[in-house]
Amino acid sequence: MNLQVSGHHLEITPALRDYVTGKLERVARHFDNVIDISVILSVDKLKQKAEVTVHLAGKDVYVESVDEDLYAAIDGLADKLDRQVQKYKQKLQDHHRGNKISDHIGAE
Repeated sequence: MNLQVSGHHLEITPALRDYVTGKLERVARHFDNVIDISVILSVDKLKQKAEVTVHLAGKDVYVESVDEDLYAAIDGLADKLDRQVQKYKQKLQDHHRGNKISDHIGAE
């Protein structure tokens, strides 16, 4: 997994980088096919914004979160991203299972 963290109008400190890395490891645990993660943290007056683009095998997932506190924005981002990745993983598993309506109708 390749992780890139960048900042707009703020400096990315080692503590901030470690916090983002720790939150995004949860996503990598749920789904093995994570190729690349790009995180952009930005500050605009009173709004702290965290954006992430995750390149998965077959799909790109984009999530953003805005909050007054940057750490809260990162927490919200990680939660949203986790839900989206699990949804995509479930969709992949359902498609490979082969449960079709015609299979159930023919059984009756």
